Amino acid sequence: MSLSCCGTPEPNGGAHNNPRWRLILWIALIANGAMFLVEIFAGLAADSRALQADALDFFGDAANYAVSLGVAGLALAWRAKAAMLKAATMLVFGLWVIGYAVYAIAVGSNPEPTTMGVVGVAALLVNISVALMLFRYREGDANMRSVWICSRNDAIGNVAVLAAALGVLGTGQAWPDLVVAGIMAGLAIWGSLEVFKQARVELAHG
Repeated sequence: MSLSCCGTPEPNGGAHNNPRWRLILWIALIANGAMFLVEIFAGLAADSRALQADALDFFGDAANYAVSLGVAGLALAWRAKAAMLKAATMLVFGLWVIGYAVYAIAVGSNPEPTTMGVVGVAALLVNISVALMLFRYREGDANMRSVWICSRNDAIGNVAVLAAALGVLGTGQAWPDLVVAGIMAGLAIWGSLEVFKQARVELAHG
């Protein structure tokens, strides 16, 4: 993969405090907040665990972008600590989704594939747009990297939600929805471990 999909150079050490970075974070914050509201109501209406999990992911990301805006321009140690907090949030989200999927297996569910598909497409478009804007900052400090990882995982998760909608439509059963919820949980846990690792190194050198 090239350094940037837009041909822009890798950011320098002050990228975390430049106006473009802050503007992107504000756009991402607003977009994720709006999609949280859309998906949480759609997920409840469609009885889709995958949509509800994705909605909570949007909420977590909106909070993460707000934290990133708050620490932009601060010392590396503070940005690394913020990244640790966000990694912990990602980990908790992943564990919660696994537990929620197990609960759904126990009580049963009946997801509605059309709503899942329509909302999944909208979420995918939002996350791809944010991920493309953040692509050039993917090799920054742990705080910037955590933002990129969240956006990357979200786009992958949205593709999985669409696959779940097709699976539910094709089989008439709920298991594709639950499988996707599990995949999203795995992505969150994996991403949190990546951020934890880099943030610990930065704290040691901060």
